Amino acid sequence: MSEKRVEIDPNLPYQKNEIGVAGILYFGIGLFLLIVVTFALMWVFQYQVLEPDAVARDKENVSPVAMSEDQRLPPEPRLQSAPGFGVDSKDGRIILERREPQAEYRILQKQWKELWENGEKDEKTGTVTALSMEAAKEKILSEGSVKSVTGAKGEDALKDASMIFSSSSAGRIASEKKR
Repeated sequence: MSEKRVEIDPNLPYQKNEIGVAGILYFGIGLFLLIVVTFALMWVFQYQVLEPDAVARDKENVSPVAMSEDQRLPPEPRLQSAPGFGVDSKDGRIILERREPQAEYRILQKQWKELWENGEKDEKTGTVTALSMEAAKEKILSEGSVKSVTGAKGEDALKDASMIFSSSSAGRIASEKKR
C-alpha cells in the first residue's frame, strides 16, 4: 500500500490547495449544458411527437357512449355563472350565463304575469291547461260548486283544524290547540 505523503511547510501562512478547481468547473459547466440540451430535446419530443399523436388517438377513439356537451351539464338548478344556466320558455331556452343576477327573476315574472292574465293552451291539442284568473273565478262562481259548511258541523271542523297532536298523547289524540 502506498501512502501519499503531504508535506507541510511551516514557513508558509497557508497550505497548498490540492483540490482541482478546474475539474469542478468543467464538471459544473458540462452538467449545466447537459441539463439544457435534455430539456430542449424533451420539449421538442413532447410538442412535436407526443401531443400530435395523442390528439390523433383521441379523434380515432371516440367512445360510442360519450356524452354530448348538453349531457355533461349538471342537472338544474345551476349556478348563475355556470355554463348552461337559463330558463325554458315558449320560444325555447333563454341562456342567462353572463347576465345580471336579477335576469332570471325578471324573465320568470314576465312569464308568470302572462300566464296569470292569459292562461295557457296546449298548441298541439288546443286543450286549455291553465285559465286566466278572471276566467277561473267566473267558472267557479258559475258552477256553484263552492259550498261552505255551516252550523254545528262547521264549528266542529274549525275546532278539529285548530287541534294538534301532542307528545303527551303519544300521537293518538289531537289534544292541544294551535297558538
